[in-house]
Amino acid sequence: MILGFTALSSVAPFAKNGYWNSPGPAAANMSNKGAHGFSEILYAYSSGAGNNGSAFAGINANTPWYNLTIGLDMLVGRFLFIIPALAIAGSLAGKKLVPTTSGTLPTNGSLFVILLVGTVIIVGALTYFPALSLGPIVEHFQMLNGKLF
Repeated sequence: MILGFTALSSVAPFAKNGYWNSPGPAAANMSNKGAHGFSEILYAYSSGAGNNGSAFAGINANTPWYNLTIGLDMLVGRFLFIIPALAIAGSLAGKKLVPTTSGTLPTNGSLFVILLVGTVIIVGALTYFPALSLGPIVEHFQMLNGKLF
């Protein structure tokens, strides 16, 4: 939801009098353009999904577009995320115990913890790296080159 709404808000045009005009309803309410503006949009949806709902000062999030999309983002982040988690827990609770063999990976050792944490970090990094490279990372390099937003 975070990445989907961020992408949609970054490129969605606005229809007025039958014509598609740019910028759209999300981009028109930003005081900062470029990488910092993208970071503002990304933070607004990340904060909404993380149950906070705050936004950077440079974005006017009190518009019908942001009220609707951040509200949907909060709904999914707070409540709809629980349904798959409960389904997985119910599926695991219903499984029968399997005897340990030589092909069983024990879940109470350090190897399992390292593999699990490594997989979570790699999948999370690969998921968010494109968005981070368009926003905060570019903004940091611009700051190092003396180009302030």
